[in-house]
Amino acid sequence: MAEVLEPIPQSNHPDLLVGFNKADDAGVFRINDTTALVQTVDFFPPIVDDPYSFGQIAAANALSDVYAMGGKPLTALSIVGFPDNLPASILSDILRGGTDKIEEAEAVVVGGHSIKDKELKYGVSITGVVHPDKIVINASAQVGDSIYLTKPLGTGLITTGIKRDVVESDLIEQVIKLMSALNKDAAEIMVKHNVSSATDITGFGLLGHAYEMAKASNVSIKIDTAQLPLLPQVLDLAEQGMIPGGANANREFMEKKFSIVNNIDSNLEKVLFDPQTSGGLFIAIPETNCSAFENEMTEKNVFYKKIGITLARDKFALVIE
Repeated sequence: MAEVLEPIPQSNHPDLLVGFNKADDAGVFRINDTTALVQTVDFFPPIVDDPYSFGQIAAANALSDVYAMGGKPLTALSIVGFPDNLPASILSDILRGGTDKIEEAEAVVVGGHSIKDKELKYGVSITGVVHPDKIVINASAQVGDSIYLTKPLGTGLITTGIKRDVVESDLIEQVIKLMSALNKDAAEIMVKHNVSSATDITGFGLLGHAYEMAKASNVSIKIDTAQLPLLPQVLDLAEQGMIPGGANANREFMEKKFSIVNNIDSNLEKVLFDPQTSGGLFIAIPETNCSAFENEMTEKNVFYKKIGITLARDKFALVIE
């Protein structure tokens, strides 16, 4: 996609604060001195069998882009591609799941658009608001920041395992709950504690999104693999070859863009490229703010794990140890 967008001129407008040339999570357009719109869209085929759960996951995934920018979601438009040989009740359940999740985010579904398609697809376009001076971008990490992740990794491996019928029901239930969870609380806390930079971990995997932040911020990010939070059985699934296609594309894109300091388990390395659906926030926070951030995350029972630090830019944007 980067090659596709490269020859396309970026719209030039004084109120366009974040556009597609920034490789950020959402676009931001200033309305006035106190309000800017945050806009994003995402859709994809089902990754779980239950239609209601799929709707919740897809909506949570789209909402995450607004949260990563420090914004508050306001409205949503549903996007549907639906085969005419499936029961209409499936689409009803998907839309109900999405609507319930959007309302949980205190936003409103205002409409949408559907087409006939050979493959079922669903997603949401989200519009939110943020103060123009309080936008959280992925290009402002500072040397010495601590790096936090707010959801464990491995959803791509697990959902691939679900498709191949090798995942037990209790793990299916756990990963659906995780992917359906909003990043709302983590986002509100990070904004309160003046984070330097943030993004969310989705299709490009941990390394892809970390690289985007490091490159845009002109720093290097060192990730401590011993601290990475993993979902249960993820390494076993990697050993069994439950590798989603997107992981191979992520590995190819990241070739020669990172350095591995110490040898790491080959299956853990696969997790680094695993595309996540509705993953956690990847947050860079000044060291002086970390204690208060951790205390509030713990107090409000919001998951977090410190997984690395930022360094002065070196040969590689990412250092893995």
